[in-house]
Amino acid sequence: METPWFAKRPVSGVRPGDHGWLAYSGAEERDRVIGPFVREGLETNEKVVYVTDAPPDRLPGLGPRHRIDVDAYRRAGQLRVISRQDACLDRYGGFEPARMVDTLGREVDAAFGQGFRACRITTDYSWLLDEPRRSDLGQMLGCEHRVGDAVSPSTMAMAICQIDRHACRRDELIALRDTHEVLVEVNPEFDDGILKIVRTFEPDGLRVEGELDAARHAVFAEKLTLVSKDRDRVHLDFSRLAFIDLGGLHLLAQHATVLPAREPLVLDHLAPDVESVIEMVGWHRLPGIARGSERALSDSEGIG
Repeated sequence: METPWFAKRPVSGVRPGDHGWLAYSGAEERDRVIGPFVREGLETNEKVVYVTDAPPDRLPGLGPRHRIDVDAYRRAGQLRVISRQDACLDRYGGFEPARMVDTLGREVDAAFGQGFRACRITTDYSWLLDEPRRSDLGQMLGCEHRVGDAVSPSTMAMAICQIDRHACRRDELIALRDTHEVLVEVNPEFDDGILKIVRTFEPDGLRVEGELDAARHAVFAEKLTLVSKDRDRVHLDFSRLAFIDLGGLHLLAQHATVLPAREPLVLDHLAPDVESVIEMVGWHRLPGIARGSERALSDSEGIG
């Protein structure tokens, strides 16, 4: 079976032509991706179209703490919050993919006429997978293909399709993911071109990429301390970590000593070169640190 190709982008890197996919583990992950997507659009003269039945001031990025005048953006036509009934349901309340595609097409055309430089589109499809109103998977796949066909060649439209990764079976999640070419994730906690640190949510922790050397110990320690706050167990995904020095290992061991009793700092998906360094030092010299998952990541990209 052919392996799909995906571009993986932080949410601030999404651009016109991207038909993006977000399978989120919970409200925190969803809000930290969709919030910036919505907010950055409003701040840069881009139209934002959100298909949802939620009140506008309850949407990611638009809550009271963000101090955004939601009503002003709606009056100006820059923020369009469209109910499911108006966007994609037939008169009997059933999901109608063709209507969704037509709705989004009209909004993108209107954005061009209104002088906006781009149009950002998002909706959460999780409700379609809830029993007893569960939609047919083939119908959803057809809708996603049609949305992709409309967005991908566009110089104005970009979309992020959301779904709660717990709303359907793994095989269904993979099928839905594979209708997209862009996997969207949170913006990095840190990225200087040498070391990149990205928040992960299931399991809670960080993905560490690149090289962890002495010049970057302080920033890594800071991010590790922040993510460990109020959490019993923290996982570090080292699948893309090419190098760690002995000082970095000492930093990990030191951090593990302040974690709750009997809760180790878990290292997942160890890259071979990093594992060799740890083996050289010896796991027994790193109390409080445990080897975690070693599963292959290729078929899990974008689904947790």
